[in-house]
Amino acid sequence: MDWSPAEVLWGEPGAGAFERVEVVQPALFAVMVALARLWESFGVTPSAVIGHSQGEIAAAHVAGALSLEDAAALVVLRARAIAAISGHGGGMVSIPLPVDVVRERLGRWAGRLGVGAVNGPSATVVSGDAGALDELVASYEAEGVAVRGVRIDYASHSPHVERVRDRLLNALAAHAPRSTDVAFYSTVTGGPLDTSGLDAGYWYRNLRHTVEFERAVRAALADGHDVFVESSPHPILLVGLSQILDAAGGGGVVTGSLRRDRGDLAEFLRSAARLHTHGVPVDWSGVLPADGRRVRLPTYAFQRERHWLDTAGDTAGDTAGDTAGDTAPPRPPRGASRHGGNRHDQSRPRSRTPRRSIWS
Repeated sequence: MDWSPAEVLWGEPGAGAFERVEVVQPALFAVMVALARLWESFGVTPSAVIGHSQGEIAAAHVAGALSLEDAAALVVLRARAIAAISGHGGGMVSIPLPVDVVRERLGRWAGRLGVGAVNGPSATVVSGDAGALDELVASYEAEGVAVRGVRIDYASHSPHVERVRDRLLNALAAHAPRSTDVAFYSTVTGGPLDTSGLDAGYWYRNLRHTVEFERAVRAALADGHDVFVESSPHPILLVGLSQILDAAGGGGVVTGSLRRDRGDLAEFLRSAARLHTHGVPVDWSGVLPADGRRVRLPTYAFQRERHWLDTAGDTAGDTAGDTAGDTAPPRPPRGASRHGGNRHDQSRPRSRTPRRSIWS
């Protein structure tokens, strides 16, 4: 590569531009893998992985199916192939509607547009010709549907990728995978897959075919995985994940790692705390002092007592000087609750069952 990932991530002067696909995709891979290792240092390790598009390569590495060298090479070679179709009249848009509804609309642009990804019950991505995408967006906006464009100038997960098929198959053939004990839920097939099958043909299908993220998540849920951690610099999949869990009856836990413009350790710790408060074991020894004192919370509901003072004679005319403003109810003291409650109400703590973590 003619650029340094570290310089790009730290924003050094003269570093490669994020606008270049051959820069941004390897940089994203580096962040995803680094975050996965950071989670592991906090004792949060995956029993299964799911990757979205390029994220499948990072997922395969974290699961142990690819060495770091092979995974990084796959990402770089894949990004270079995408650069060959960048700027050739392709694009992608995200539509907050069910995939079946979107597919019915796409019939008007058969052969020009297709479903690029299914991220949730009402989270569908369309990929294809830029001109047809403009027409599709205009038709939805006329109906008040909030369509969001993906900030890229190529159409992955569409027939556009077929232009680089031979290039990908030849370039990726030397990087062999291996089987792993960590479950790998494929977003190409929509279900569990033996990682020994992650060959060059698989990685071509990964770029060419629809990302079956919803199907893969549902398969993982059916197998008992109910904690989902998105290892990425911004949690773009959490909305779809939450929709999938809600449709399945709820009960799961989802969290991101970092957020846009909040990519520091404090944000990561907030994400870890979110898991902790939902009963997921987190190892805090690396950030808490060795002699720190653990404080136990009460096992009953916090006591509440009403402090809003009631006064007699709140009607106008009781005093000669009363005005409409003077007869308004007094404000409660700062910090007091505006709602009454039985100060002796108690509730039992809910029991926790072991959770199985899955990363996306």
